[in-house]
Amino acid sequence: MTLKQQLIEDMKAAMKGGDKHSLGVIRLVNAAIKQREVDERIELDDAAVLAVLEKMVKQRKDSVTQYAGAGREDLAQIERDEITVIERYLPEKLGEAEIVAAIEAAKAQTGASSPADIGKLMGVLKPQLAGKADMGEVSRLVKQSLG
Repeated sequence: MTLKQQLIEDMKAAMKGGDKHSLGVIRLVNAAIKQREVDERIELDDAAVLAVLEKMVKQRKDSVTQYAGAGREDLAQIERDEITVIERYLPEKLGEAEIVAAIEAAKAQTGASSPADIGKLMGVLKPQLAGKADMGEVSRLVKQSLG
């Protein structure tokens, strides 16, 4: 079952079960997916759907920071609850040791050895780790490894 099909099935289950919170968030996700498909005139595969989900999580994390900074903990909590629902559809995140192992494998594959090779290394790692790791963390570890 694709991720889009899973979202539709979960939306139906939320409707039947009366889970209004999850239903609202899943509808937002489906709307974002449909919007991207219409804008780009393509059918999104699981990797592209994961990219949409990650973008939504990042937007909500930014909102949490803004709301918390403004003293609006009530709104920040709403965003955190939405993050929890969206993260159900994201794959389990890799630990730092697994990311470092992937970086070492990519370094061996590309021959990267200096900070000038960061772009080459990230080009190999991004497709491998997309959805499985925070790319900001990966970038930090790559710079540390090559620096």
